[in-house]
Amino acid sequence: MMNRRELFRLTSIVVVPHLLRAAASEKKRRLLYFTGSAGFVHSVVKRNNAPLSHSENILRDMGRRAGFDVDCTKDGRVFDESLEVYDGIAFYTTGDLTQATEGNPQPMTPAGKQKLLEAIAAGKGFVGFHSATDTFHSKAEIDPYIAMIGGEFLTHGEQQEASLAIASHFPSAANLGLGESLSFYEEWYAMKNYASDLHVVLVQETKMMTGTAYQRPDYPATWARMHGKGRVFYTSLGHREDIWTNPFFQAIVLGGIDWATHKVDFDIKPNMAEVTPQANQWKAGAQ
Repeated sequence: MMNRRELFRLTSIVVVPHLLRAAASEKKRRLLYFTGSAGFVHSVVKRNNAPLSHSENILRDMGRRAGFDVDCTKDGRVFDESLEVYDGIAFYTTGDLTQATEGNPQPMTPAGKQKLLEAIAAGKGFVGFHSATDTFHSKAEIDPYIAMIGGEFLTHGEQQEASLAIASHFPSAANLGLGESLSFYEEWYAMKNYASDLHVVLVQETKMMTGTAYQRPDYPATWARMHGKGRVFYTSLGHREDIWTNPFFQAIVLGGIDWATHKVDFDIKPNMAEVTPQANQWKAGAQ
């Protein structure tokens, strides 16, 4: 397992220069970053009477360095408008976004949700952070949103140091060795209802983790998949403020954005059966 000093050195030398490459001759991409929260409101999306939240500021700064613009909003009514101006849509959300709550005062309409899913299926890129899988939970059947993103939040335990294994040479991880483990202190999601066609990028290694939520085989923590013609990227990372400033997190996110918005191509052949074959197994007590 790589310690934090080694991780910082590796990502600073090998991966972070990706942040600084903006192709001046290309049309500037535009990303919509939506942070409506109908459930728990995470600290990284709270604006606290400031114009933007911690994650919004960082994502916009990442965009400035990498050559794309970021429009930030908590207003769910944006999905009733045309999404054609955006190359991709990013979510850091919780709950049923069609419901008005204190953290979601301007909810998405059911029609807006349908427009979002149709736009992705038609080719719009999608990027999900952390609690994007804790959004539109399934009931009797898998919710269409969950089917799109490729997995669903189940629970989490106490924050702890744990490791993620590199399972793919996905953009921005190309120079890291397959199977190499990287360690972080984070709130780790345990998930269920994984789509069978995931291309797993990072694997949650559970062997050394404490808590009922993690007494299960290794499972996907970051992945890519296709939803119709749309490219979907998700990472469970992003609960803590310091994760958002971590060079490896930023590099993996930018790789996901670049792929989802068609700046780069990559073969996302499904690999879940090889790298996390028991991903959908968990103990009933974890619920």
